[in-house]
Amino acid sequence: MGAFCKKYGIFLPSAAHPLFLPSALFLLLLCCSAFFFAQAETDPSDLDVLKALLAGLSNRDKLGDWTGTDPCGAEWSHVKCTGNRVTQLQFQNVGLIGTLPASLNRLSNLETIALQGNSFSGDLPTFSGLSKLTTAYLGSQQFTSIPGDFFRGLSSLSILNLEDNPLNASTGWSLPEDLASISSLTSLSLTNTTLRGAIPGFLGNLSSLQELRLAYNQLSGYIPDSFANLAQLSRLELNNQGPPGPLSGSILFVGSMPSLKTLWLQVNSFSGTIPSELGSAVSLTECRLNDNELVGFIPSTFAASSSLQYLSLQNNKLIGSLPIIPSIKNLSNYTYSGNDFCIEKVGSSCGPEVTALLSFLEGVNFPGKLLESWVGNDPCSSWQGITCDFSDKSVTAINLPKSQLSGTISPSLGNLTSLSKLVLSGNNLTGTIPESLTKLKSLVLVDVRDNNLYGPVPTFNSSQVKLDTSGNANIGINMPDSGGSSPRSDSNGALSPANNDKSSFSGGVIAGIIIGACALIIASIIIGILLYRRRRRIHRVGSPNTTYLQPATQGRGGSADVVKITVTPNTANGLHTNINNEGSSENVQVLEVGNLVISIELLRNVTNNFSEENVLGKGGFGVVYKGELDDGTKIAVKRMIASVVSNKGLDEFQAEIAVLTKVRHRHLVALLGYCIEGNERLLVYEYMPNGTLSQHLFEWKRLNLAPLSWDRRLSIALDMARGVEYLHGLAHKSFIHRDLKPSNVLLGDDYRAKVSDFGLVKLAPEGKTSVETRLAGTFGYLAPEYAVTGRVTTKADVFSFGVMLMELLTGRKALDESQPEERMHLVTWFRPLVGGKEPKESLFQVIDPAIQVNSETSQSILVVAELAGHCTAREAHNRPDMSHAVNVLSPLVEQWKPNDVAEEEEGIDLDLTLPQALKKWQAFEGNTGTSYDISGDTNSSIMSMPSCPSVLAQHLTTSDGR
Repeated sequence: MGAFCKKYGIFLPSAAHPLFLPSALFLLLLCCSAFFFAQAETDPSDLDVLKALLAGLSNRDKLGDWTGTDPCGAEWSHVKCTGNRVTQLQFQNVGLIGTLPASLNRLSNLETIALQGNSFSGDLPTFSGLSKLTTAYLGSQQFTSIPGDFFRGLSSLSILNLEDNPLNASTGWSLPEDLASISSLTSLSLTNTTLRGAIPGFLGNLSSLQELRLAYNQLSGYIPDSFANLAQLSRLELNNQGPPGPLSGSILFVGSMPSLKTLWLQVNSFSGTIPSELGSAVSLTECRLNDNELVGFIPSTFAASSSLQYLSLQNNKLIGSLPIIPSIKNLSNYTYSGNDFCIEKVGSSCGPEVTALLSFLEGVNFPGKLLESWVGNDPCSSWQGITCDFSDKSVTAINLPKSQLSGTISPSLGNLTSLSKLVLSGNNLTGTIPESLTKLKSLVLVDVRDNNLYGPVPTFNSSQVKLDTSGNANIGINMPDSGGSSPRSDSNGALSPANNDKSSFSGGVIAGIIIGACALIIASIIIGILLYRRRRRIHRVGSPNTTYLQPATQGRGGSADVVKITVTPNTANGLHTNINNEGSSENVQVLEVGNLVISIELLRNVTNNFSEENVLGKGGFGVVYKGELDDGTKIAVKRMIASVVSNKGLDEFQAEIAVLTKVRHRHLVALLGYCIEGNERLLVYEYMPNGTLSQHLFEWKRLNLAPLSWDRRLSIALDMARGVEYLHGLAHKSFIHRDLKPSNVLLGDDYRAKVSDFGLVKLAPEGKTSVETRLAGTFGYLAPEYAVTGRVTTKADVFSFGVMLMELLTGRKALDESQPEERMHLVTWFRPLVGGKEPKESLFQVIDPAIQVNSETSQSILVVAELAGHCTAREAHNRPDMSHAVNVLSPLVEQWKPNDVAEEEEGIDLDLTLPQALKKWQAFEGNTGTSYDISGDTNSSIMSMPSCPSVLAQHLTTSDGR
């Protein structure tokens, strides 16, 4: 040991020194340790791996010093060790040619591998189990495949670069779940590696990521919502996704990335607006958004940026003006051609009326048709829906009824000083009517009927202004987000301009109270007179607000059961609810609006005592019977299975029915009423004469029906989409159907489709029974996440809708056990046919032979097929909303115009709210003396069954239905 210590310059103090003994012991231990490590040879397993690596090279002379059996002791070039274990392979720019050994992951202490500047090829070996690996530079090689377990166990990985490798070139590959557990990852570079499919949501949960490069692949779908978690990301490259891509959807997620320096999203199909937060990223230097479908304005935050040096926006659908961005010194780095800016000159402003109209466009979410039309700096140059006074080039009218507008009405319209008419009826507008409109002196008409507006109605100074707000259920009601206070109140809640009187009851307030009391007394007298006159008129000829249901068969004792449903106004709550008997028969019931209760005797009579001959269909909830009234008018009566609803409390059942009756839409089957008798629970619906979509798709030959043409299938698909869209977000509450399938889609005599059985799962028991599981979905239509976890969102309905689109395209059932196993499940068989390299040939071969595929139909077939693929994406977050499906299908149906059926019916509109429907009926009562009877002419829309529920199916109150 003494010789060894002397060799390495280790000396002990003299024996007389007081520290001699402890020093000697310490140095003895140190020298022994050093001796041990100095003499230890490289781990045999590591040596075998390095020998295999050397054997795989075609130019081994590049590693000429790799001789002997001790790489760690002899210090082989490009190999670093700790003790006797290999920890680094540094092959940068050596020029090696060959393959990596399959045993590479046996280097269990490997921390770094760097292959830049070489030409490795063949199969990439698995890195599974390399738990100490922190850095792997494997890019710019010719690896042809990547194993499925490559990422497994890489718990310390921080940097991975695999870019520019043709991995699984023929089939592509997707990011595996193993990647989700690598929380240490800060840089992931997979550019140009044949990645396919959707970006998985777990990628957004890797919150340590600072660089993410996935460009030049074949990724498709939307960016996961989880990307909002990547707050540390400084570089994001998702550009240039090829077929079956590209990426689409919103880019609002980048607004949650304050650390961004470089953003490349170009050459995709991203849509929506550019988030203003992006321009506020303090370090943003390069932003490439060109060649997408972005709309809206360039955020003003870009103009305030001090770091931005490159901004590429060309070939989008951006509007407005081009701001000056002082931080971009070289204007060639600021590209914007191929958009719809009002003036294509940096620093120029749009005209004031253009600015006002474009702000309105922003409020209604930039609809595509208006974006295409509202181009340039002159709204009088054929802008859709715009009328001008050409003498002074001023906008005088905005006429956009039934234009599929959603969003809010911008206060900017108050800047159109010559505006005389504003027509926005029949859209889906929300929010309030802008107060700014009241200052327009030329205004004579504001038509906002049939929207979803709420809040106080502005007071116009001029009596010449006609304001029509009918068809807005909540107009005049302050919604929760409106603060609940009148806009005329001051900050202290005072209703008067000043509040400095000594007395809290000023003379004006007292006078107002007296006047209000007098008005209330007069109103009460008038209402009493009207009610008295109405009651007398009921006994004479029947009110126009009265509906009589009379069965085709006679009741007991020869007297007919008659159910009369009456609508009467009430000043307190809008409706008066009462049940009386009228006439000599004890079986006559008078049911006021709000009850919608029909006796069991009546339903037995109209269905011939629930005869098998009257069965229309059977399903999970029960049996549906056809009922026939005296004049032949038909209704549908659903007799619920006792085990499904018998345990429901009476109040709970009625409360749920009350919700369902408020869901009214022209593409949802109307619920007319219900009945409770012991354990019996019956629902009464409008009758749909052409049966179910299932019959017309799969049983048309057996039933001797004509096959559905392509234009008719398109119309049915759009009808379904509109109905489900309403359920998801446009109804009073959000509903999830959970059992969308062709047998739950009914067809009217004009083949317009209506969705049925919506919300009925809510009527089943919530206890531990098999009913809930059986009813809440049908195999073949169940979304994967719903089938596995039982958790359901609106995206489960989107999946089912996508399956039905595939059925409309192929004429095949979602689950067909008569087919070979590989073709049994429609989704797994059909989905690969969409978006392949040559999709047309393979896709058109599986289209339903009943569809004529020609030059006119082929393009729309491809669009619907692609939509079906998106709707049935495996990950829920990659599926679109139903509103997207409506937007895709609407122009296709408009192009074909299959039936030329007007969307709005005459008479009582199913989309009207109760107050507006009541107004129409009252107006009708004042103009005619005839009665209103739903058993009348079925060809008249006023006398049709669907007209009744829009007024009657509003509120369920006191009657128990027995």
